[in-house]
Amino acid sequence: MSAPRAIPHHIAIVMDGNGRWATRRYLPRVAGHKKGVDALRNCVRHCGDVGVKVLTVFAFSSENWNRPPEEVSGLMELLAVALAREVPQLQSEGVRIHFVGDRSGLSEKVRNGLAHAEAVTAANQRLVLNICFNYGGRWDIAQAAARLAARGEAITELSLNRAMALAHVPDPDLVIRTGGEMRISNFLLWQGAYSELYFTDKLWPEFDAAALDAAIADYAKRERRFGRTSEQVTGPGHGRKVA
Repeated sequence: MSAPRAIPHHIAIVMDGNGRWATRRYLPRVAGHKKGVDALRNCVRHCGDVGVKVLTVFAFSSENWNRPPEEVSGLMELLAVALAREVPQLQSEGVRIHFVGDRSGLSEKVRNGLAHAEAVTAANQRLVLNICFNYGGRWDIAQAAARLAARGEAITELSLNRAMALAHVPDPDLVIRTGGEMRISNFLLWQGAYSELYFTDKLWPEFDAAALDAAIADYAKRERRFGRTSEQVTGPGHGRKVA
């Protein structure tokens, strides 16, 4: 399928539905998360192919620690395995990896794996992949405010924006949530203020290139006004779309 006409610079995704995908197939929930890694690999590749420059995914929220212990431990082990398996391929494809979130509660093994993946891919420029792990939007705002307070800086909208965990990339143009739920679930609360939202019933393991193209095509139909009127956006010299 050819790429839609208007491509968002930054796409963010709440990858929901791994557990339900597995449960419907009478498999352990961790099997769904493993299938979800495959879906993420394909999504990263397709984003690079169609010209998306930043992809941010919600892999593990700060609330996910409340899940059954066996699922949490399985996710941690899956992360370690996925890092060892996927990073060399991502490196070869020009993907730069950033892990976003609170690392203080993670094991030394996991922390070392995250740091290694970031170091190995630091010079890549084709696509930035932000993996939000042990992340929450409220945590992000709080940590930014705490950093500013510790430095004695005034807390303003501009200074907070610069202290956020995703300050290295522009705000997302399009936020996608799979799995049929229609909420943000503490994801990019600050950065998503003007993002276009797209919800799909597809469970994350089922979210393929065609599904991503459908989301981008839907985005391409929208008029982004950022507080302005439609006439201001579509008037002479402005064009139909606002990037």
